[in-house]
Amino acid sequence: MICILGVDPGSRVTGYGLVRTAGSRLEHVANGCIRTPQGEQAVRLHAIFEALCGVIDQFRPDEMAVEKVFVKRNIDSALKLGQARGAAIVAGASRGLPVHEFTPAQIKQAIVGRGGADKVQVQHMIKMLLRLDAQAQSDAADALAVAVCHAHTREGLRRMPQLTGSRAGRWL
Repeated sequence: MICILGVDPGSRVTGYGLVRTAGSRLEHVANGCIRTPQGEQAVRLHAIFEALCGVIDQFRPDEMAVEKVFVKRNIDSALKLGQARGAAIVAGASRGLPVHEFTPAQIKQAIVGRGGADKVQVQHMIKMLLRLDAQAQSDAADALAVAVCHAHTREGLRRMPQLTGSRAGRWL
C-alpha cells in the first residue's frame, strides 16, 4: 500500500489529508487543518513547514501531492498562497518525499467528474469515496481530494503499459 499526503495550502489555514491506496482501493488515514498564528508572513510559513514536518514524521507517507496556485483577481493573495505552497513543498522535500502538483481543475475532475465542480460537491464526493462518517472540514476535504486525485492519476499511469522509461518513472 502507498500512503499519500495531500496538501491544500493557505497562508491562514492549510489543509492536509492522508490516504492509503492499493490499486483502485482507497482508505482514509487522517486529515486536519493547520491554523497559522497571527503576525508576520515568515512566522506563518514557518508554522506551516513545522506542522507538515510533524504530520510527515507521524504518518510516514510515501508521496506528497499539493494543489497548484490558482489566480483569480488578487495578486497579493496569490503570492501569499504561493509562499504557503513553497513551505509545504519544502516540508515534503526535506523529508525525502516525491512531490506532485495538480491544478484545481484536475483535482475536481478526478473527484467529481468535472473541472468546474464547487467545494460542496468535492466535500460530498470525498465523504462518499473515503466512506467517512461525517464531512471533513472544507480545507481538509480539499487536501483529501488532492491526495485522491494523485492516487487516481498514479493508478491510471500504472495501468498504461505504453508509458515506460522516464515519463512513467516520474510518477511511479
